[in-house]
Amino acid sequence: MLGGTGALGRMRAAWDMARRRWWVRWGVDLALLALIVAAVTAWQTRRLPGGGTPAPDFTLHTLSGDTVQLDALRGKPVVLAFWAPWCGVCKLESSNLSLLQRLAGDSAHVVSVAVAYDNEEAVRVFAREHGVDYPVLLGDDGIQRDWRVDTFPTVFFLSSEGRVERAVVGYTTLAGLSWRLLL
Repeated sequence: MLGGTGALGRMRAAWDMARRRWWVRWGVDLALLALIVAAVTAWQTRRLPGGGTPAPDFTLHTLSGDTVQLDALRGKPVVLAFWAPWCGVCKLESSNLSLLQRLAGDSAHVVSVAVAYDNEEAVRVFAREHGVDYPVLLGDDGIQRDWRVDTFPTVFFLSSEGRVERAVVGYTTLAGLSWRLLL
């Protein structure tokens, strides 16, 4: 009986020590989660231009008919979001881009490129229904191929000199967009 009490006492002591070190377990769990997120992000962006490479140039039309050339945006950082009107995740992220546009003000350009759409009216409906207040450029298969975009949304962060600094694929929160813009 005494040996059983000793084993039970050791189990209770181990349990008490484990409860006191909950922060170690949480720290390990958070580090593992961060590692998984970083690995998934690296996998998703592996084919995209990045790491200081020059951004592929383009000249595109806006929904209002104006022409925008990427080179004209130099001098400020650029957030360039590729999306499709049928993309559910793009619908969720559009408000984050609008908020980022307001937060960035004149310190950065927030621009989007609609691709993979059937007709221009689908792009107009998306922009109207989701309160898009940043420029929407009408892209095509060529720009999608040049930027190697095959998943939506895909957001590029360009330096003020026109180099691709980083990219993210999938939904990105306002905090994630802001953090990447500031880096």
